[in-house]
Amino acid sequence: MILRFLLSLAVFSLLLPAQPARNRHVVVISIDGFAAYALNDETLPVPNLRELIRNGVAAESMKPVNPTVTWPNHTSIVTGNAPARHGVLYNGAPVRGGVGQPVKVEPFTPKAELVHGVTVYDVAHAAGLTTAEVDWVAIQNASTITWPFAEYGYPERSVEKEMVASGLMTAEQIQNFRKLPITMRDEIWTRAGEYILTRHKPNLLLFHLLTTDSVQHRYGARSLAGYTALSHADAKVGRLMEAAKRAGIFDRTTFIVVSDHGFHTYDRRIAPNALLAQKGLDKVAYVIPEGGTAMVYVTQPEGKADTVAQLKQLFANVEGITRVIDPSEYGPLGFPDPAKEPRMADLVLATSGPYAFSGSATGALIQREPAGATPGSHGYLNSEPDMQAIFIASGRGIKRGVKLGAVDNLDVAPTIARLLGLTLPSPDGKPLASILE
Repeated sequence: MILRFLLSLAVFSLLLPAQPARNRHVVVISIDGFAAYALNDETLPVPNLRELIRNGVAAESMKPVNPTVTWPNHTSIVTGNAPARHGVLYNGAPVRGGVGQPVKVEPFTPKAELVHGVTVYDVAHAAGLTTAEVDWVAIQNASTITWPFAEYGYPERSVEKEMVASGLMTAEQIQNFRKLPITMRDEIWTRAGEYILTRHKPNLLLFHLLTTDSVQHRYGARSLAGYTALSHADAKVGRLMEAAKRAGIFDRTTFIVVSDHGFHTYDRRIAPNALLAQKGLDKVAYVIPEGGTAMVYVTQPEGKADTVAQLKQLFANVEGITRVIDPSEYGPLGFPDPAKEPRMADLVLATSGPYAFSGSATGALIQREPAGATPGSHGYLNSEPDMQAIFIASGRGIKRGVKLGAVDNLDVAPTIARLLGLTLPSPDGKPLASILE
């Protein structure tokens, strides 16, 4: 995997433009789980985002890739490629166990092994531009990030040391970062973004907020708590805008605000692994839930074709499962061919309406939420209206007031590259030329 990445980057270096835009800056802010319907609600108080929109553009919506979960979509946002090409299907890498054993997801897989192909930050780094990330994902130990502040923080890294020395956080906070409430982690990530902008002035900063996702998972879509979290995230966007002003780079900076997916409220969980256990099939197959979809892996190679056919029939008759998708249907959905990509599942289950998938291997097949509970999820097929994300662009190089309908998140990376005077190798998306000066 690492060799393939290095070869891709070496080939791409031959295509770099002679004059990358060294005096320009792009700040990409991802607000996790910010649905298009929320931004289009004029009663949502997000004054900083409204200011960016007034001075730039906002899409009616942005279509995520399947599966509509965090890591695959953040990877598409920086590669311009669908998971069929970049290979990221989960919030980590699927690791198959032995015969009849569950498939686990490993989040600490190095980026060079996890992500196939070249990202926009790889291209920027190869062109001599500086790069930074704060709580971005699928980016573990990326050698092409100049100033990283990872999701969990690392006491030995330079940005963390500088921030502790500056009094922006304590050594205890960084040592125990994973145990901090998500609200405090968002706060420290924001301080890190402010610090990196003012101290280092990177050409490209990738920045990710997460409280919005956590709150909507617990309290549901369109909830008071969820909208409050979105409004709170807006204040952090404002702080990054002010940091760019203090750094003296605001007039040379483009702000791009995106989300990875929307959110949907449900009240019933489907437990496919419990069904497998009931039917005595738990040693031949395993299901990884991803919210509104679920990935089915055959874990017993012997008689695999017959097992797939049996599972397809079994799940087709389950309440709440709207589609059982086999590999012949993967292409239009952006999933990789499992014959070429061993990470990919043998079947994909899809649901909608009041349902989501559960990983439970015990209990009832259909499990109702307690009375009064209104949890939320994502992961539904990207054709679902509630899954549509946001796209805002404002600042250097962006026309003001362009009417922008629905866009694809595959177009974000080529647009970032164009703003920095760079070119991505063969992205699935294309630059949003209508908004660029």
